[in-house]
Amino acid sequence: MMKNSLENVDVWFAMCKLNILEVPINTSNRGHLLQYLLAQSQSRAVVVDTEFLTRIAEIAADLPSLEHIIWHDDGTHLGMPFLPPHIAVHRLSDIYLSGSPLRPDITFASPSVILYTSGTTGPSKGVVLSHEANLNLARHLQWLVGYESHDVLYTAFPLFHINAKYTSVMCAMESDAKLVMDQRFTASGFWDICRRKGITAFNYQGALLMMLWKQPEKPDDLANPVRNAFGAPCPVDIWEPFERRFGLHLTEVYGMTEIAIATQNTKTERRIGSCGKVCSYYDMRIVDDEDNPLPTGSAGEIVVRPKKPSIMIDEYFRMPDATLSAFRNMWFHTGDRGKFDDDGYLYFVDRMKDCVRRRGENISSFEVEAVINTHTAVLESAVFGAPSELGEEEVMAAIVLKPDCQLSEIELVDYCASRMAHFAVPRFIRWVSELPKTPSQRIQKFKLREQAITSDTWDRDRSGYVIQR
Repeated sequence: MMKNSLENVDVWFAMCKLNILEVPINTSNRGHLLQYLLAQSQSRAVVVDTEFLTRIAEIAADLPSLEHIIWHDDGTHLGMPFLPPHIAVHRLSDIYLSGSPLRPDITFASPSVILYTSGTTGPSKGVVLSHEANLNLARHLQWLVGYESHDVLYTAFPLFHINAKYTSVMCAMESDAKLVMDQRFTASGFWDICRRKGITAFNYQGALLMMLWKQPEKPDDLANPVRNAFGAPCPVDIWEPFERRFGLHLTEVYGMTEIAIATQNTKTERRIGSCGKVCSYYDMRIVDDEDNPLPTGSAGEIVVRPKKPSIMIDEYFRMPDATLSAFRNMWFHTGDRGKFDDDGYLYFVDRMKDCVRRRGENISSFEVEAVINTHTAVLESAVFGAPSELGEEEVMAAIVLKPDCQLSEIELVDYCASRMAHFAVPRFIRWVSELPKTPSQRIQKFKLREQAITSDTWDRDRSGYVIQR
């Protein structure tokens, strides 16, 4: 549980070399979800920056399998919080070794990492990826974009995501290129950073491109060293204007943590607005609810299977039922809906999964609801995505209070902010007398999405409320 730093990279590759299964944790997590992730992954040791020590200490008593805390002392000197006696504390700087490292038996197919993705109808799932899957992604992107040793890559994405780890750090290593790694993205200062550091390429996801596009135009917009940007999704109406304004090439793909890149637009073969054509090492279909293939132009679930071994998810860690469900009928089910055109280009339509996509983060509706529903004044809630002015979505909650109970929006947001990641706290809140449901009492979220932001919806941003990170 570390911010972007060279020490983070050191720890990551030390684990790879020692055949230790790495579990990168989102540094915004706290409380119940943090305890769940450490317990579900059966983690025996945590490497943690100073500022996150207190969060670990708060849940340590509920983590009987946790034996070691390895503390990255960054000089902030916040003091060591109380920890149960079964946990030993070590300083990270004290365990660097000067001798030859151990050489355990590791193959390309050996598991390397567990990356947690948002659950939809249940808790977050741990995606187990092999060394081969991660190397294949880095080498694939190096070829796709054409990185060379003179390139300078840039990332402000966190090292607990697949993007920064394998399409920035590892991709730079594979290309013998340089990498500039920031703690946080700044739209207003981005191009100045690129000019100062000589950045030639960066990755994007979520609302990043829209944030850059909405910056005031300047006479020197074209005067920057960047030539390539990789990611998804770029709004169709700004795709080519963005390229012209900033003098670069956008490479759009379709992928996810479980499968990396499955379709791609190349520099010589692309279609604006599409996710590109299927990569050479995957088969892909669009299927109906019973997994029957659908004709060209019809929208259905995107399913894939690999043509090479060990290039995608091995399993969901300690979730055999979820693994079997995802791989049913010998195809991996992405939970996304798409369609092909006559020329074989894939178009993303929407998500079938019950999650909110906000600024590059997949937020589990289930997990946000689970926190809201623990409030003593709340009867039930439904969390869903509402349209965002930056593209993608914002978190919205429709809430039914218990009879004779009162709760203000500020009180609810305060309650959420102390119990979940800052980016998951609802921006929009709407009090309702009841939630729309099917005869079997399943909440019909599509009806709530259709209503979206109504006149009686409270907007956290407009109220001036600021979430503390």
